[in-house]
Amino acid sequence: QQICCHCLWMLIPKLLGDFEFINTWDLNIMFSPYHLILHLFDFKVLSFIPMKQLSVLVFHDFETLDVFGPVEIFGRLTDHYSIKFYSLSGGLITNRHNVEINTLPLEKIFDGTDIFLIPGGYGTRIEVNNFILLDAIKKVCSKSNRIMTVCTGSGLLAKTGLLDHKNATSNKKAFDWASAQSESVKWNKKARWTKDDNYYTSAGVSAGMDLSLAILEEIHGKEFAEQVAFEIEYKWDREEKDDVFYLKYK
Repeated sequence: QQICCHCLWMLIPKLLGDFEFINTWDLNIMFSPYHLILHLFDFKVLSFIPMKQLSVLVFHDFETLDVFGPVEIFGRLTDHYSIKFYSLSGGLITNRHNVEINTLPLEKIFDGTDIFLIPGGYGTRIEVNNFILLDAIKKVCSKSNRIMTVCTGSGLLAKTGLLDHKNATSNKKAFDWASAQSESVKWNKKARWTKDDNYYTSAGVSAGMDLSLAILEEIHGKEFAEQVAFEIEYKWDREEKDDVFYLKYK
């Protein structure tokens, strides 16, 4: 996909239309072709970074903030991320807070996604015995760039065997249940979140927001993630190895 220099030059006034202090005459005077390209990137008018997709798995009785904490963080970055919701068969999914989400069938992302989010909630207690769902999760994870869990979502993922011999954490209150899903996982009860290869797990509920910001930092840099936290007026807990809630359930 190439564009000739002449065509690019003709497009510049249109691309920079939002910058009222620049007009075509200014461009002709100020920029050589080399400097023109540099300024385009400075103004972030042209971006060759493809849009990433956050694909969120939901099931009946998912935990609300497990889903919408990360969705708030990634969802506000409309130039970088798109968000879609999935369930095993698609359709309307509800939880105990009467939150309803219209979903797509999970099979639509069997070829993988950029970030696959698996939340927790009381529904995980049922879904760990849903072997059709577990198989579908394995298919999605095997082709995805990053897999992240929130709360007891790590227990659901552990039941697939994909977390075996990997570091992981979970909700401190429900830690015994989550860790019982696989004894082969290197469970870390003290951690706020963990990363092992392309698998990311976080502790309970709000910890998913801390992990989301950590992933943004990994992809876009520290200042980018801090700016997102500032915009939503959220105090980012960056102590990944030391969850304060651990002491209450030690």
